[in-house]
Amino acid sequence: MYEGELVDQDTFFSRLTGLFESSTQSGSIWLTHKRLTYDGEDVQMSSADDETKEYSCLIRATNGKDVKLSTKVDPGQLEAFHTRYGALLKGSMATLRKRDKKREKQRAEEQARRKRRLTEAIQIEGPKRGSGRRKRQRHMKAALRQEETRKRVQEREEQKARAKIA
Repeated sequence: MYEGELVDQDTFFSRLTGLFESSTQSGSIWLTHKRLTYDGEDVQMSSADDETKEYSCLIRATNGKDVKLSTKVDPGQLEAFHTRYGALLKGSMATLRKRDKKREKQRAEEQARRKRRLTEAIQIEGPKRGSGRRKRQRHMKAALRQEETRKRVQEREEQKARAKIA
Protein backbone atom coordinates (compact mmCIF):
# COMPACT_ATOMS: atom_id res chain seq x y z
CA MET A 1 0.00 0.00 0.00
CA TYR A 2 1.20 3.47 -0.85
CA GLU A 3 1.65 5.68 2.20
CA GLY A 4 2.78 8.88 0.53
CA GLU A 5 1.86 12.42 1.35
CA LEU A 6 -1.04 13.96 -0.60
CA VAL A 7 -0.09 17.57 -1.39
CA ASP A 8 -1.44 20.38 -3.56
CA GLN A 9 -0.09 20.81 -7.08
CA ASP A 10 2.28 23.71 -6.38
CA THR A 11 3.90 21.81 -3.51
CA PHE A 12 4.03 18.68 -5.66
CA PHE A 13 5.91 20.51 -8.45
CA SER A 14 8.36 22.17 -6.08
CA ARG A 15 9.15 18.89 -4.31
CA LEU A 16 9.36 17.00 -7.61
CA THR A 17 11.85 19.57 -8.88
CA GLY A 18 13.94 19.01 -5.74
CA LEU A 19 13.65 15.26 -6.22
CA PHE A 20 14.94 15.52 -9.79
CA GLU A 21 17.84 17.73 -8.68
CA SER A 22 18.82 15.34 -5.88
CA SER A 23 19.02 12.39 -8.26
CA THR A 24 21.13 13.93 -11.02
CA GLN A 25 24.27 11.94 -10.15
CA SER A 26 22.65 8.64 -9.22
CA GLY A 27 19.29 7.23 -8.31
CA SER A 28 15.91 6.69 -9.88
CA ILE A 29 12.53 8.32 -9.67
CA TRP A 30 9.27 6.50 -10.27
CA LEU A 31 6.28 8.43 -11.54
CA THR A 32 2.83 6.85 -11.72
CA HIS A 33 -0.49 8.11 -13.05
CA LYS A 34 -3.74 6.52 -12.00
CA ARG A 35 -7.43 7.22 -12.38
CA LEU A 36 -8.83 8.00 -8.96
CA THR A 37 -12.01 6.18 -7.99
CA TYR A 38 -14.04 6.98 -4.96
CA ASP A 39 -15.70 3.64 -4.34
CA GLY A 40 -13.73 0.81 -2.82
CA GLU A 41 -14.50 -1.56 -5.68
CA ASP A 42 -12.29 -2.56 -8.58
CA VAL A 43 -12.51 -0.34 -11.62
CA GLN A 44 -14.33 -1.83 -14.60
CA MET A 45 -12.53 -1.08 -17.83
CA SER A 46 -15.68 -0.60 -19.88
CA SER A 47 -19.02 0.34 -18.46
CA ALA A 48 -21.92 2.38 -19.76
CA ASP A 49 -21.60 5.25 -17.29
CA ASP A 50 -17.83 5.74 -17.89
CA GLU A 51 -18.57 8.04 -20.80
CA THR A 52 -20.60 10.42 -18.63
CA LYS A 53 -18.48 10.30 -15.46
CA GLU A 54 -15.30 12.27 -15.09
CA TYR A 55 -12.65 10.96 -12.74
CA SER A 56 -9.79 12.74 -11.09
CA CYS A 57 -6.23 11.64 -11.73
CA LEU A 58 -3.75 10.68 -9.02
CA ILE A 59 -0.08 11.41 -9.78
CA ARG A 60 2.56 9.80 -7.58
CA ALA A 61 6.31 10.30 -7.36
CA THR A 62 8.87 8.44 -5.27
CA ASN A 63 12.58 7.78 -5.18
CA GLY A 64 11.94 4.36 -3.67
CA LYS A 65 13.40 5.32 -0.32
CA ASP A 66 12.27 8.22 1.81
CA VAL A 67 10.39 10.56 -0.51
CA LYS A 68 6.82 9.63 -1.45
CA LEU A 69 4.41 12.28 -2.59
CA SER A 70 1.23 12.47 -4.62
CA THR A 71 -1.29 14.99 -5.86
CA LYS A 72 -4.84 14.87 -7.14
CA VAL A 73 -5.70 16.52 -10.44
CA ASP A 74 -9.32 17.28 -11.31
CA PRO A 75 -10.47 16.76 -14.92
CA GLY A 76 -10.78 20.51 -15.54
CA GLN A 77 -7.19 21.17 -14.41
CA LEU A 78 -5.66 18.25 -16.29
CA GLU A 79 -4.50 20.14 -19.38
CA ALA A 80 -2.80 22.90 -17.39
CA PHE A 81 -1.25 20.31 -15.09
CA HIS A 82 0.18 18.30 -17.98
CA THR A 83 1.62 21.42 -19.58
CA ARG A 84 3.52 22.27 -16.41
CA TYR A 85 4.37 18.62 -15.74
CA GLY A 86 5.71 18.14 -19.28
CA ALA A 87 7.91 21.22 -18.99
CA LEU A 88 9.32 19.91 -15.70
CA LEU A 89 10.01 16.45 -17.17
CA LYS A 90 11.64 17.97 -20.26
CA GLY A 91 13.89 20.13 -18.10
CA SER A 92 14.93 17.20 -15.91
CA MET A 93 15.67 15.03 -18.94
CA ALA A 94 18.09 17.66 -20.26
CA THR A 95 20.34 17.15 -17.23
CA LEU A 96 20.73 13.43 -17.87
CA ARG A 97 24.02 12.22 -19.28
CA LYS A 98 24.15 10.94 -22.81
CA ARG A 99 25.14 7.34 -23.13
CA ASP A 100 28.51 6.78 -24.74
CA LYS A 101 27.33 4.34 -27.37
CA LYS A 102 30.72 4.15 -29.09
CA ARG A 103 32.44 2.98 -25.90
CA GLU A 104 29.61 0.53 -25.16
CA LYS A 105 29.95 -0.91 -28.65
CA GLN A 106 33.73 -1.30 -28.23
CA ARG A 107 33.25 -3.10 -24.92
CA ALA A 108 30.64 -5.41 -26.40
CA GLU A 109 32.90 -6.24 -29.34
CA GLU A 110 35.84 -6.90 -27.01
CA GLN A 111 33.68 -9.17 -24.85
CA ALA A 112 32.52 -11.08 -27.95
CA ARG A 113 36.13 -11.43 -29.13
CA ARG A 114 37.16 -12.86 -25.74
CA LYS A 115 34.33 -15.37 -25.77
CA ARG A 116 35.19 -16.38 -29.32
CA ARG A 117 38.84 -16.92 -28.32
CA LEU A 118 37.75 -19.14 -25.44
CA THR A 119 35.62 -21.33 -27.69
CA GLU A 120 38.25 -21.74 -30.43
CA ALA A 121 40.65 -24.57 -29.76
CA ILE A 122 44.35 -23.81 -30.07
CA GLN A 123 46.01 -26.10 -32.59
CA ILE A 124 49.17 -27.66 -31.22
CA GLU A 125 51.38 -28.28 -34.20
CA GLY A 126 55.04 -28.73 -34.88
CA PRO A 127 57.54 -31.42 -34.05
CA LYS A 128 58.30 -32.53 -30.52
CA ARG A 129 62.02 -32.28 -31.25
CA GLY A 130 64.15 -30.19 -33.57
CA SER A 131 63.14 -26.97 -35.27
CA GLY A 132 59.64 -25.78 -34.38
CA ARG A 133 59.84 -27.27 -30.87
CA ARG A 134 59.57 -23.89 -29.12
CA LYS A 135 56.58 -22.94 -31.23
CA ARG A 136 54.85 -26.16 -30.16
CA GLN A 137 55.67 -25.42 -26.49
CA ARG A 138 54.17 -21.92 -26.79
CA HIS A 139 51.02 -23.40 -28.27
CA MET A 140 50.82 -25.94 -25.44
CA LYS A 141 51.17 -23.19 -22.79
CA ALA A 142 48.51 -21.11 -24.53
CA ALA A 143 46.16 -24.11 -24.58
CA LEU A 144 46.69 -24.64 -20.83
CA ARG A 145 46.01 -20.96 -20.09
CA GLN A 146 42.89 -21.09 -22.22
CA GLU A 147 41.61 -24.15 -20.32
CA GLU A 148 42.27 -22.43 -16.96
CA THR A 149 40.40 -19.36 -18.16
CA ARG A 150 37.46 -21.51 -19.28
CA LYS A 151 37.30 -23.07 -15.81
CA ARG A 152 37.37 -19.63 -14.12
CA VAL A 153 34.62 -18.31 -16.39
CA GLN A 154 32.49 -21.39 -15.73
CA GLU A 155 32.99 -21.05 -11.94
CA ARG A 156 32.02 -17.35 -12.13
CA GLU A 157 28.86 -18.19 -14.07
CA GLU A 158 27.96 -20.90 -11.55
CA GLN A 159 28.41 -18.42 -8.68
CA LYS A 160 26.16 -15.92 -10.44
CA ALA A 161 23.54 -18.61 -10.96
CA ARG A 162 23.71 -19.58 -7.28
CA ALA A 163 23.43 -15.94 -6.24
CA LYS A 164 20.29 -15.50 -8.37
CA ILE A 165 18.71 -18.57 -6.79
CA ALA A 166 19.51 -17.47 -3.24
